Amino acid sequence: MSHVIYKVVQHDGGWAYTVDGVFSEPFPTHAAALAAARRAANEQRVPGRTEAIQYETSDGKWLTETASGNDRPETEVEDGR
Repeated sequence: MSHVIYKVVQHDGGWAYTVDGVFSEPFPTHAAALAAARRAANEQRVPGRTEAIQYETSDGKWLTETASGNDRPETEVEDGR
Protein backbone atom coordinates (compact mmCIF):
# COMPACT_ATOMS: atom_id res chain seq x y z
CA MET A 1 0.00 0.00 0.00
CA SER A 2 1.32 3.45 -0.84
CA HIS A 3 1.79 6.24 1.65
CA VAL A 4 0.97 9.88 0.78
CA ILE A 5 2.14 12.81 2.91
CA TYR A 6 0.42 16.20 2.76
CA LYS A 7 2.78 18.92 4.02
CA VAL A 8 1.51 22.34 5.08
CA VAL A 9 4.03 25.03 4.07
CA GLN A 10 4.33 28.77 3.54
CA HIS A 11 3.79 29.52 -0.14
CA ASP A 12 3.03 32.48 -2.39
CA GLY A 13 2.56 34.97 0.44
CA GLY A 14 0.25 32.64 2.35
CA TRP A 15 -0.02 28.95 3.10
CA ALA A 16 -0.56 25.83 1.00
CA TYR A 17 -0.15 22.10 1.22
CA THR A 18 2.11 20.08 -1.01
CA VAL A 19 2.08 16.44 -2.12
CA ASP A 20 5.08 15.05 -3.98
CA GLY A 21 6.27 18.57 -4.81
CA VAL A 22 2.92 19.78 -6.19
CA PHE A 23 1.33 22.74 -4.40
CA SER A 24 -2.34 23.29 -3.66
CA GLU A 25 -3.94 26.66 -4.20
CA PRO A 26 -2.76 29.25 -1.67
CA PHE A 27 -4.71 29.88 1.52
CA PRO A 28 -4.62 33.13 3.50
CA THR A 29 -4.03 31.41 6.85
CA HIS A 30 -2.17 28.44 8.20
CA ALA A 31 -5.39 27.11 9.75
CA ALA A 32 -7.19 27.16 6.39
CA ALA A 33 -4.35 25.30 4.65
CA LEU A 34 -4.17 22.73 7.45
CA ALA A 35 -7.93 22.13 7.30
CA ALA A 36 -7.78 21.73 3.51
CA ALA A 37 -4.87 19.28 3.76
CA ARG A 38 -6.74 17.20 6.34
CA ARG A 39 -9.86 17.18 4.15
CA ALA A 40 -7.88 16.09 1.07
CA ALA A 41 -6.03 13.38 3.01
CA ASN A 42 -9.28 11.99 4.39
CA GLU A 43 -10.98 12.00 0.98
CA GLN A 44 -8.10 10.10 -0.59
CA ARG A 45 -8.60 7.21 1.85
CA VAL A 46 -12.27 6.72 0.93
CA PRO A 47 -12.78 3.50 -1.06
CA GLY A 48 -14.39 3.69 -4.47
CA ARG A 49 -15.86 1.16 -6.87
CA THR A 50 -13.87 -1.63 -8.47
CA GLU A 51 -13.91 -1.00 -12.21
CA ALA A 52 -12.36 -2.25 -15.41
CA ILE A 53 -10.02 0.25 -17.05
CA GLN A 54 -8.68 0.24 -20.60
CA TYR A 55 -5.55 1.94 -21.84
CA GLU A 56 -3.23 1.94 -24.83
CA THR A 57 0.43 1.08 -24.42
CA SER A 58 3.23 2.98 -26.16
CA ASP A 59 3.40 0.25 -28.83
CA GLY A 60 -0.31 0.61 -29.69
CA LYS A 61 -1.74 -2.38 -27.82
CA TRP A 62 -4.94 -2.00 -25.82
CA LEU A 63 -5.01 -3.58 -22.37
CA THR A 64 -7.83 -4.08 -19.89
CA GLU A 65 -7.20 -4.30 -16.16
CA THR A 66 -9.30 -4.27 -13.03
CA ALA A 67 -8.72 -1.29 -10.73
CA SER A 68 -9.68 -2.17 -7.17
CA GLY A 69 -11.76 0.46 -5.44
CA ASN A 70 -10.33 -0.67 -2.11
CA ASP A 71 -6.70 0.00 -3.08
CA ARG A 72 -6.42 3.33 -1.25
CA PRO A 73 -3.22 4.83 0.13
CA GLU A 74 -2.40 5.56 3.72
CA THR A 75 -2.27 9.32 4.22
CA GLU A 76 -0.92 11.72 6.80
CA VAL A 77 -0.65 15.46 7.25
CA GLU A 78 2.59 17.12 8.38
CA ASP A 79 2.36 20.61 9.79
CA GLY A 80 5.40 22.55 8.56
CA ARG A 81 5.04 25.21 11.20
